[in-house]
Amino acid sequence: MMRALSTAGTGMVCQQLNLDTIANNLANVNTNAFKGQRAEFQDLMYESYRASGAQGAGSTRQPLAVQVGLGSKFAATASLLGQGTLQPTGGTYDLAIQGEGYFQIEKPNGQIAYTRDGSFSLDADGNVVTSNGYKLSPAINVPRGATAVSVSPSGVVSALLPGNNETQPVSEIKLAVFPNPGGLTRVGENLYEAGGGSGTATEVTPGDEGSGTLAQGFVEGSNVQIVEEMVKMILAQRAYEINSKAVQTSDEMLGILNNLKR
Repeated sequence: MMRALSTAGTGMVCQQLNLDTIANNLANVNTNAFKGQRAEFQDLMYESYRASGAQGAGSTRQPLAVQVGLGSKFAATASLLGQGTLQPTGGTYDLAIQGEGYFQIEKPNGQIAYTRDGSFSLDADGNVVTSNGYKLSPAINVPRGATAVSVSPSGVVSALLPGNNETQPVSEIKLAVFPNPGGLTRVGENLYEAGGGSGTATEVTPGDEGSGTLAQGFVEGSNVQIVEEMVKMILAQRAYEINSKAVQTSDEMLGILNNLKR
């Protein structure tokens, strides 16, 4: 009976972490460019009483093993990298990536982070920055006095400067692509950092080498589907409930055993 208690307990722990993942998805349903996560599980080791193919009576062999599982474990949180809906903002510096790729962001410590959130603005020096003031990398500086700024799908930034009748290219936005974007590490603030699982970033021009293009005046929304997350929540609740029932049943059986009299 004690094995059933611990086995069901592992199931309850897994479903709690599963619900934590679902809750985080729902909490970020309105977060720009948020990518949902999916909880993944694995079974634990097995206690073997008899191996498959063990010697039976006479010359026979046992076709099946006798094994008792010891529960489950939380294995990973997989990132769901599907495209979020593009939401029009009309903002001059709002950008959305249509396809693969990440904007490169320089943090205050000089480290490069990555994001899909293109809700940019200008700082006091004319640099394109995130809502936290982190600069886009390579740095994009809009000349003072520019009356119109446009960004092409391939990332060319053009500005209409005083004394000119036509816009002039002033800079170019680059994207980063990864062999395994699902291996990026989430660090908050809508940022990711490269890790051993993601591979090394490759800087590309938007639209090249399989990367996406840019859409000015849009931001990418969250790709979380509320109905799907609600269904997952119900399933997690039922799984937690049935595991707790196994704990309760094991406890009742132990109580019967404890009350046995000679």
